[in-house]
Amino acid sequence: MSHTPAVAHPATPVPASRLIGWLSLAQLITWGSVFYTFALLMAPIERELGLSRAQASLGFSLALLAEGLLAYPVGRWIDQGHERVVMTGGSLLVGACLLLHSGINSALGFYAVWLGLGAGLAATLYPPAFAVLTRRYPHNYRRAIITLTFLGGLASTVFIPLSAWLIATLGWRHALWVLAAMHLFLCAPLHAWLLRHAPAAGQSALNASNAPPTRRAKTPRTALGQHLWSAPFMLIGVFIVLLMAATAALPAHLVSLLRENQLPEAWVLTTVASIGILQVLGRALMYFFEHHVDLHQVNRLVPTLIPLGLAALLIAPMWESAHAFGVLLFVLLYGLGNGMLTIVKGTAVAEYINREHVATLNGALGLPTALARAAAPLLMGGLWSPALGYTAGLWLLLIISVLGVAALMLAQRLATRG
Repeated sequence: MSHTPAVAHPATPVPASRLIGWLSLAQLITWGSVFYTFALLMAPIERELGLSRAQASLGFSLALLAEGLLAYPVGRWIDQGHERVVMTGGSLLVGACLLLHSGINSALGFYAVWLGLGAGLAATLYPPAFAVLTRRYPHNYRRAIITLTFLGGLASTVFIPLSAWLIATLGWRHALWVLAAMHLFLCAPLHAWLLRHAPAAGQSALNASNAPPTRRAKTPRTALGQHLWSAPFMLIGVFIVLLMAATAALPAHLVSLLRENQLPEAWVLTTVASIGILQVLGRALMYFFEHHVDLHQVNRLVPTLIPLGLAALLIAPMWESAHAFGVLLFVLLYGLGNGMLTIVKGTAVAEYINREHVATLNGALGLPTALARAAAPLLMGGLWSPALGYTAGLWLLLIISVLGVAALMLAQRLATRG
């Protein structure tokens, strides 16, 4: 059984399996060389530029802000058929900014390059890639997106050790030269080659209208503004923003949180490292679900793994002898759930709202999502206390994740009824 869509868009000269495979490699490089490498650059940059931890962290927050601000125009350009220019230009911008990063000597320069990197990420990470696959493979976009995320899910596994080795061997400035070369000489040419002959504006929606009927009601060809202000879109926006906040709040605090739950240090590090593998395993399970479980039921059940995991972590201290089991159950549910949640979030708008304007509609959620992703770790840290640890923060995450799941279920009901 094939794991990728069998038929490419007729205007696409690159076979589907090859296009998705090479796009996955570009995702691996982009996530790994920028998103995950930032944590390794913080310490040497703080030393050389005399920055505090908060000042250094601001660079990453600026990148997230730039990514969110540009999500809507990037989505519009992709919907208008300019995906090749967008993603190729994004890779060139990331490569150029990494080169500039190697020569910074001031906080101002540091912040400027991370603003530029955020702009490049807006054009190269999952949202634009998901939109490309949805437009090119309207009948099989979910399986195409699942395939794409397999390699991307291993970005931290590959690039944390690789970037650490480059920094230790070459120094952080020269290490950035190597990372920049990956974007300039691999990612940019790949995007320029793969994304030729993009479907014209509205063409993918025409193809989608010939797809076999599903339980979802047919999407009328209404104006973009009507979709933006519709109740299902608003509810899906609430779902995406709240679940993004819940999942973004934990990674920065996970090591400290597990230590507070009295796990041995070796277990703490092994457990954190296993989350990336669990995410990939969760995405593998999505292949099984695609053919054996109703699509809408999968979309309802997958997000519930996040609040269930948080509940297990909150209950764990009450279990005494089974305390460690409760913590490991949280890690299992969170890892699997977060891996599959990427697929649900990435396809919800196309599935329940509209495919013709999918990039624009997802782009409209870019800024609130970026703000939630940037604010959640800070809020989690602010709610920590010596007496209660992360208990208050975990209760807040549990509440917002339950509200997010409820919003998705209501959006499903509104979009699929009669």
